[in-house]
Amino acid sequence: MEQVEQLDKLWFKLWPEEIPKSIDLPEDFPIYKFLEESAIASPDNVATIFFDKKIKYGELWDRVLRFAHSLTKLGIQKGDRIGIYLPNCPQFIIAFFAINRLGATIVPFNKQYVDHELEYQLNDSGAESIITIDITYDRVRKLRDKKLVKLNHIIVASLHDEMTFSKRYLGMITGKVPLRKRIHDKDIPFNQMIEEGDPDSVPDVEINPVEDLALIQYTGGTTGVSKGAMLSHYNIVSNVNQVNILYYPPVNYGNECYVVALPLFHIYALNVCMITAVSQASKMIIITDPLAGRPMLQDLLETLYKYQPTVFHAVPSLYVGLLYHKDIKDYDLTSIRACLSGAAPLPEQVMYNFEELTGANVVEGYGLTETSPVTHVNPFTPNDKRPGSIGLPVPNTDAKIYDLNDQNKELPQGEEGEIGLKGPQVMKGYWKKPEETAYVFNEDGFFLTGDVGYIDEDGYFFITGRKKNMIDVSGLKVYPREVEELILEHPAIQEVAVVGIPHSIKGETVKAFIVLKDDETASQEEIIEFCKGRIARFKIPRHVQFIDEMPKSTIGKVLHRELRDMEWKKAGRKKSIDG
Repeated sequence: MEQVEQLDKLWFKLWPEEIPKSIDLPEDFPIYKFLEESAIASPDNVATIFFDKKIKYGELWDRVLRFAHSLTKLGIQKGDRIGIYLPNCPQFIIAFFAINRLGATIVPFNKQYVDHELEYQLNDSGAESIITIDITYDRVRKLRDKKLVKLNHIIVASLHDEMTFSKRYLGMITGKVPLRKRIHDKDIPFNQMIEEGDPDSVPDVEINPVEDLALIQYTGGTTGVSKGAMLSHYNIVSNVNQVNILYYPPVNYGNECYVVALPLFHIYALNVCMITAVSQASKMIIITDPLAGRPMLQDLLETLYKYQPTVFHAVPSLYVGLLYHKDIKDYDLTSIRACLSGAAPLPEQVMYNFEELTGANVVEGYGLTETSPVTHVNPFTPNDKRPGSIGLPVPNTDAKIYDLNDQNKELPQGEEGEIGLKGPQVMKGYWKKPEETAYVFNEDGFFLTGDVGYIDEDGYFFITGRKKNMIDVSGLKVYPREVEELILEHPAIQEVAVVGIPHSIKGETVKAFIVLKDDETASQEEIIEFCKGRIARFKIPRHVQFIDEMPKSTIGKVLHRELRDMEWKKAGRKKSIDG
């Protein structure tokens, strides 16, 4: 593999001496080896905790092998694409590593997909087998029965099978756990696959980690059509090793306890929570719905208190939700020592407040589906993080700033442009989309992220906006994040999203959508006045709308696109851009 040149990088100026600048990355290590090695070395370590039911690493690996063997009996082989359409549950982990053990390619599907979204990605990926849950089984079966997709095998799991009797019974009578659904005779129960599999009969499969695909992970496209990022074993394994080396104090192998509350169908939780925890033979507290309970987040809060995790990677909205829970001070969360926040900007005050609550070190990082995902993290070492920054490139990663109008022109330190990335975690390309692939790589082989930012004098990277989110006010550029961070300083504001809306003379003008904190009030005039004198006049919102809730993705990322499209539609105009 091409090695990223690591000499004389600006970010080495203040690089923590406790963290190596580069590490050796194996090219002969498939993903499943993380689980196999942990099961051999630590078979009695608890791997998963799910509704109080525990599975140890030795048992988890045995189930993976049994499931893998049953897949081979269905004809599944290396190179086949297999869909996983599951919520967070032990069956997701079992299916993931079993498919990976066979050299087949995993295609995770968002559990909130509706029919046409699932149909598109099944057909685009060519997946002819899918593993789903009984809750969404009817949706999958309908697509097959209508011959909208070609599915040879539907394997159906149930949350009931992985819950203690008391949790299952209580869940059913309270309505939190749906009743088990019957499945068609031609489809296969997940548990039957495990029961009928032979762990000693799984065939050896030759896997080339550098070349062979482990995942087709779908992401948003510039035209609104999702694209499948092709991620190899080497991409994923490299990123796990890059993340593991960053922790300070160092990882306590076999003794960490991870919260897996973000959706596993998303690359952030999949890699940074699940696979990373497995690589450390550490516990995973599997949370199906982090918002569950009355009040919201109550079940998550009680679980954190009960099992005392050490690592809680999340998104800003989850940290904010916990901080504003009315009973948060009644729960001791001081076992948490490390938190990585991603997917959206982390307000500085939220970071400080969560650190005060838990004693943990909360740092902001950055990554994309196409980069497995992590490329930047603020150092966990004392006094080295820089609030508002996405941090420093992780070991073995190069990053540059390119001119917004010339993707091959590198810009000097301090100037704003598009962030470009190169490293072992960068995808091989987009599935069946060579033109899209060529578009996002420049002549230097750097992946162009679409995010706009700059490098400060010490090598820390800052995001100022999204290339396609940028607002054009009479030819002057406004980066939403800058305005959002200013408005968040107002004491009544809980969340804010800034978008460009049509203006007959200026082209666009700035509008802020705001969610207020409970029992707080504010007016449009007050917000506009608050911004005056603190940013340039053309950046100040001319319109402010107060809303009860932000539209968000399944991982808590604010969907600027929905807000923007709503405004452009009201104006009878169209702006086709990503959010």
